[in-house]
Amino acid sequence: MADMATHVITGAGSGIGAAVARRLHARGDEIWLHARDAGRAKELAAEFPGAKTLVGDLADPDRLSWAFSHQTLPDRVDSLIHSAGVIELGHIGDLTPKAWHQQLNVNLIAPAEVTRHFLPQLRAARGQVVFVNSGSGLRAFGEWGAYAASKHGLKALADSLRHEEHGNGVRVTSIYPGRTASPMQAKVHQQEGKEYDPSEWIDPESVATTVLMSLDLPRDAEVNDLSVRPGR
Repeated sequence: MADMATHVITGAGSGIGAAVARRLHARGDEIWLHARDAGRAKELAAEFPGAKTLVGDLADPDRLSWAFSHQTLPDRVDSLIHSAGVIELGHIGDLTPKAWHQQLNVNLIAPAEVTRHFLPQLRAARGQVVFVNSGSGLRAFGEWGAYAASKHGLKALADSLRHEEHGNGVRVTSIYPGRTASPMQAKVHQQEGKEYDPSEWIDPESVATTVLMSLDLPRDAEVNDLSVRPGR
């Protein structure tokens, strides 16, 4: 990465995204944090002094272009880190189109749209796109159908983007964490009707370490796909 690299991060409010933002902020890089609304943007700006914010609702990707057109965007983007995600478990026989649309919009269509917006800057910087995927992007279990479909789609998006942008010098990395201690994991346990003990799962900081490793890797190499599993 360049000195004082510039990073755009979605999902920086919690979990893995927050851990990545903290690490990049601490080392003095410029970070642009995506928020769903102005109130959330204000909270993020207070949490990360000096950080810039971008506002747009990932659940409504059709309007992201309009939202971005009314804001200042970074001139340079060395990395775009997709860490936002939503999950709603349910049997295929019970999931409504609303549940499908919500997960596909936030987990797949919005990352595609945000990437489209920042590709010119990424190409100019010979930058990197990091998709924080999930173990569900590689395998699907009962009740995880809609979420896994969105994450399988995210893998396809990353793989296609890698082929398309290789000649432009843009690196594309997918990271597939196992269950990680985060608010999302607490929600999953609630949906599963299980007790939640964060100490049983991967610390978001450990996943953040793998994200930074992929960013800091010398330019002669690229991390394509990296699975991160619980070590306990």
